[in-house]
Amino acid sequence: MGKVCLDCGEPISGRMDKKFCSDMCRNNYNNRLNSESTNYVRNINSILRKNRRILSELIPKEGKINLHKDKLGNKGFNFNYFTHLYITQKGSSYRFVYEYGYLPLENDFYMLVIREQKS
Repeated sequence: MGKVCLDCGEPISGRMDKKFCSDMCRNNYNNRLNSESTNYVRNINSILRKNRRILSELIPKEGKINLHKDKLGNKGFNFNYFTHLYITQKGSSYRFVYEYGYLPLENDFYMLVIREQKS
């Protein structure tokens, strides 16, 4: 009884440890196997990249600005996705999208900041 390709089921000839009849079958099999988890991660990364781009466009070179929530929302910013939290000694919780952060203020305003790069 010979081995068969894991993707198409065709008989395989050649090395004993061979699992696929061609590179195309190997790629098809692995793409199908990883597609669900890859799509989820790709969608999250897409949202994070968009959030980062929006923050980078809005924050001036001085590194800090106060904006209303609607200004961010109108550009498509998704407040549910960020990379990490930074809690100050005073207890303020900054949400960061990579190096760009935002702090909720009163009356639906946010302070946008850039995290200082450590040398």
